[in-house]
Amino acid sequence: MLQQAKEKVWSFYQALDAATNDQLEAVFGEFCAPDYCFRGCHPFNEIDNASDVIKTVWQPLKASFRAIQRRQDIFMAGENSLDEDGSIWVVSMGHLMGLFDQHWLGIPRTGRMAFLRYCEFTQVVDGKIAQSAFFADIPGVMVQAGVNPFPPQSGAQLIQPGPITHDGIMTTLQPAQEGAKTLDVINKMISDLGNWDNKLSLEEELALTWHDDMIWWGPTGIGASYTIERYAKQHSGIFRASFSDRIFNGHVCKFAEGHFGGFFGWPNLSLKPSGGFMGMAASDNYFDMRVIDIYRRDGDKLAENWVFIDLLYFFYQQGIDILARNQQLSAESQSDMTNRFY
Repeated sequence: MLQQAKEKVWSFYQALDAATNDQLEAVFGEFCAPDYCFRGCHPFNEIDNASDVIKTVWQPLKASFRAIQRRQDIFMAGENSLDEDGSIWVVSMGHLMGLFDQHWLGIPRTGRMAFLRYCEFTQVVDGKIAQSAFFADIPGVMVQAGVNPFPPQSGAQLIQPGPITHDGIMTTLQPAQEGAKTLDVINKMISDLGNWDNKLSLEEELALTWHDDMIWWGPTGIGASYTIERYAKQHSGIFRASFSDRIFNGHVCKFAEGHFGGFFGWPNLSLKPSGGFMGMAASDNYFDMRVIDIYRRDGDKLAENWVFIDLLYFFYQQGIDILARNQQLSAESQSDMTNRFY
């Protein structure tokens, strides 16, 4: 079943990437269930039918990113450890690359190569794609277009590579015992993460499940960090100090295959800001955070972590519509240019 699911999703991506906008309905009709549903990062959010997914997500993206390529770094499948019935999911992670020739979501075109970092969880039921969760680093495209919406970030901003081992594309099944080891380490790490009040220092706590030379590939607005010491300084410590309370809502899907594993939530966390995180003010309200985490295990500890946080949605709940603000500023800039030269 897992191998068939991999082949189904792989074939779907090949057809999706090759299709013209007029052919997308046929592609989704062939591969997706009639009641296909979609969860996407903001501004896409929840969509309950394939036609609207095509119109809202894929047609605009393919029109803006000409000659689009899917550059996958991780491709894996497994049974959802949170589902008693063992539902089957496939994960694809990497970049969608193309020539950014048309404005997209109000982000100005560049006429140059652009990389949209993404991760997608896809459930396959009876040979059809039943649902998917698609997170993309839209702010990363904004930075490439010269319209960074965030204050200076604590980590590094870069086009993020895949695993150092270059073995993340698992088109065939991996040994089950390796996946079990990976899932065990991920679960232990989650348990440690849930206890912000333990007596260990942050670095000591992280060292229980992470290699010293770990890499945390964070989203645009936060950035990437290398080594436990820098990760604690550049993100984890800041994050913990920036919220006065948190509620863990659980995950929708979590599994591992081989040395890789991950999960997504909808939402994973509800957080009460105390101020300081990415310039946010304190609040008495809780705001939901949607996250995808993908991990690579090396031996008995985690070595790499690719993180997708729906920051556009997190800000949107607090009354800050980053995409709308960008469009407004772009329009004002164009108006200023017109008034200046004519």
